[in-house]
Formats: sequence, structure tokens, C-alpha cells
Amino acid sequence: MLKRVFDVVFSLIALLLLAGPMLIIAAWIKWSSPGPVIYWSDRVGKDNELFSMPKFRTMRVDAPQIASHLLEKPNEILTPVGSVLRRYSLDELPQLFSIIKGDMSIVGPRPALYNQQDLIDLRTQLGIHVLLPGLTGWAQVNGRDELAIPLKVQFDRYYLENHSLMLDILILKQTFTVVLEYRGVHH
Repeated sequence: MLKRVFDVVFSLIALLLLAGPMLIIAAWIKWSSPGPVIYWSDRVGKDNELFSMPKFRTMRVDAPQIASHLLEKPNEILTPVGSVLRRYSLDELPQLFSIIKGDMSIVGPRPALYNQQDLIDLRTQLGIHVLLPGLTGWAQVNGRDELAIPLKVQFDRYYLENHSLMLDILILKQTFTVVLEYRGVHH
């Protein structure tokens, strides 16, 4: 219950503070490439239920729906502003609405794409699927895209076994550092 209150209050405050920058990002995307501003990604949520997760669009509209780190030439399908948005994780800001809606939490395992069956299966075997997915998580502050799936799942398992408000606050603090230093991100 406390986690849910924290999620909603934090997200509402963040949306109030970031409304202006989010409008500027939306205009920048619309100006720089054809297609919608928001990309809706089918993701695996709590108890392996699918939900649609919003992101600012960073790729061309004809981009394949696979994990970014699996793309052979990601720079060829990024929009002109896509690399900047991804570098600083600005493409993730619309997920604050998913947190308010209850599909996500501020902190938890990052939601898998619907077709990342290896990740989904490992998380299910270890009971991690019972957690709400997060905007950020223990795996994100410990390597992000650079982590192999089994190691990512071990970080998720650690979070499952040790989550607390204090750990969430630590992860949030570390997230800002990781994002500002552009660590562990693949375009």
C-alpha cells in the first residue's frame, strides 16, 4: 500500500514538473519525423498479463518490434531525435501514466517485450512475475542493456527478495546517476 501511494505521488509530481519538457519533446518528435509521437509497446506486466506501455517514439514507424540490443543496425532506424531521447531515457517519461494507471511501479523489473520469451520464462520460474514492472529497477542501475538475460534476472530476483522503500529510494538515486552518465544504454 505504501509503495502504491509513493508511486502515485511521485508520478504526479514528476508529471507536473515535466509537463513542459514533455510537450517540447512531443513537438520535437513530430517536427523531426513522420508518425505518431507516442509508441505503444506490448509488454508483460504483473502475473505475465500483457499491457500497452507508452514511450516517446524514437524509431521509424517501420522498425521491428524486438529488444533494442538485438537490432543489427539500430542507428539506421532511429529517428533524428531518437538517439538523444534514448541516451537520457527521455523516451520513458510517458510511462509515468502507466504508473498512475497501476500497470507499472516506479521501481521494479523492467517490463519485458511480449516476445522476449526467454526473459519471461526465467522470471516466471523464479517468481519474479508477481511484481509490477518498473520504470527503473535494480538491474537498470547495475548494467541496463549490457546485462545478459540470466544476470538481469538475478538482479530482478534480488529485488524480489529484498524490496523495500529504502531500496526503492536507493535505486531512484542511482538511476539519476546512471542516466546522466549514459551508462549501459544501447541505441
